Amino acid sequence: MRFEPVRSARIGTRIRGLLPIRLAMLVTTAAAGVIVVIDPGAANAGTVAPRVSVGRAVADLPDPYPCPGCYRPALRSSWQWQLQYEVDTSFDVDMYDIDGFDATAGLVQELHDGGASVVCYLSAGSWERWRPDADRFPRRVLGTSNGWPGEKWLDIRRIGILGPIMKARLNMCDDQGFDAVEFDNVDGYQNDTGFRLSAADQLRYNVFLANHAHRLGLSAVLKNDLGQLKMLVDYFDFVLNEQCHQYHECDRLDRFVAAGKAVFGVEYRLKRSAFCPQSNAHDFNFLKKRLGLGPWRRACRPD
Repeated sequence: MRFEPVRSARIGTRIRGLLPIRLAMLVTTAAAGVIVVIDPGAANAGTVAPRVSVGRAVADLPDPYPCPGCYRPALRSSWQWQLQYEVDTSFDVDMYDIDGFDATAGLVQELHDGGASVVCYLSAGSWERWRPDADRFPRRVLGTSNGWPGEKWLDIRRIGILGPIMKARLNMCDDQGFDAVEFDNVDGYQNDTGFRLSAADQLRYNVFLANHAHRLGLSAVLKNDLGQLKMLVDYFDFVLNEQCHQYHECDRLDRFVAAGKAVFGVEYRLKRSAFCPQSNAHDFNFLKKRLGLGPWRRACRPD
């Protein structure tokens, strides 16, 4: 998810607001095929790494793995996102997004029986101390804290190490009957991770995740990573965003809608009247949620 810069007291959210680009300096790195956009204001905040966007295709990216049978929600779809507490199964929605480790095959089947497709939430870019597979991650792939107790960024360049772990997690989602996988924390290259991650590193890792999900017949959900939407739209089946209205970034998501792929999102701080009309006009599916991501929700459109 995203994180607030530590300039004021933390309020228990996984959200980091990217500051607007002001007097940005552009540095082109030909070898990596990226444009680095450095925001002096963000750099001075001490917690937000330089913003990086892709300037051209990375030549060694594999082709998208085809998945003709994968779940693809309609552009206008009702949904619920709950990552804490016992899942409230009473909502009459098209899709649920729930924690993959906390779920059971029985819960997934119950949601299916109620008519909903189900997304498996996984953090693919951070180590979480409480997960049952936490001891599979060697210390050398663990970076700095991402701002949450017990969580650290991962060195996503080491796909040889992380790949088998993530494949096992995807197998877990598949075994439990999920329809899709939400990959969280897949924009580490824009954060202070403790590693020198490039935009190209992030692209390779995200493409690896999406292609392997497709090999299992699971849809791939891109979480945030707005700077690489152009490069990743062919690899991911739909997208989930946090706070694009608050930070005036939603126009980037139109690319997914133009490709016939659904956009889901949440706002935590804005009133619905401040973002729902725009969300609906763009065929996005936004919710008002509380930061804890419990069962409470308010949708922009009637379910």
